[in-house]
Amino acid sequence: QVQLVESGGGLVQAGDSLRLSCAASGRTFRSYAMGWFRQAPGKEREFVARISWGLYTYNTYYSDSLKGRFTISRDSAKNTVYLQMNSLKPEDTAVYYCAAGGGGSSWSGYEYWGQGTQVTVSS
Repeated sequence: QVQLVESGGGLVQAGDSLRLSCAASGRTFRSYAMGWFRQAPGKEREFVARISWGLYTYNTYYSDSLKGRFTISRDSAKNTVYLQMNSLKPEDTAVYYCAAGGGGSSWSGYEYWGQGTQVTVSS
C-alpha cells in the first residue's frame, strides 16, 4: 500500500517556476515507477512525466510537449518525487496528480494516486 500527498501548487505568473512535491508512505516506494499527470477543466487527464523505479539510477520520460521545461526527479531516501516546472504558461493551468505503479504513459498503468494540487498560471 502506498499513500501519496502532493504539495507545492499555487498561483503564479507566466514565466515563473514551481516545484511540486509528492511525499509517499510505504516501505516499497522504491519498487514503484512514479508519474505526474495533470487535468485541466473539461479535459482528460494528461501524462506529464514519469520516472522508473530503482535503487540508484532512474530513467525519466516526458510528454513531448513539455520536454525541456519540466523535470521529474525522485529522492528515495525521502520517499519523495518532484516535478520542477519552469517557464510556466497559462495552458499549464491544471490539477497535478502524483501516481505510483507499474509505469507507462497511461493513467491506467498506475495503482495509487494522490489527491492532486492546483497549479494556476496567470497571463
